[in-house]
Amino acid sequence: MAGTVISQGITIEGEITSDEEVIIQGTIRGKVDVQDALVIEQGATVEADVTATSIVVAGQITGNVSASDRVDLQAGGKLVGDVKTARLTIADGASFKGNVDMDV
Repeated sequence: MAGTVISQGITIEGEITSDEEVIIQGTIRGKVDVQDALVIEQGATVEADVTATSIVVAGQITGNVSASDRVDLQAGGKLVGDVKTARLTIADGASFKGNVDMDV
C-alpha cells in the first residue's frame, strides 16, 4: 500500500482528496478528505478540517477531525479542534484541546 506523501518543506493551501493513504510531513492549510488512513508525522502542520478512515497525529493539527474508525494522538502530537470518531487514543505527552463525539 504505497500512499501519497506530502514531504517536508512542501506547503499546500487548498483541498486535498484521496482514495489512498496520505502521509503528511509538510504543511497543509484548507481541507483534507481521505478515504483511507491519514498520517500526520512529527514536524508536520495541518490547519484544516480533516476526514479519513483513521488518523494518526504525531505532528500538529488545528481543525475539526472526523474518522470513521479511529484517531490516535501520539506522544508529541498536538490536536486543537473537535474530534468525531468511534475510537480515540491519547498517548502520554500528547496535547488535546477540544470536544470528543464518540457516538458514531
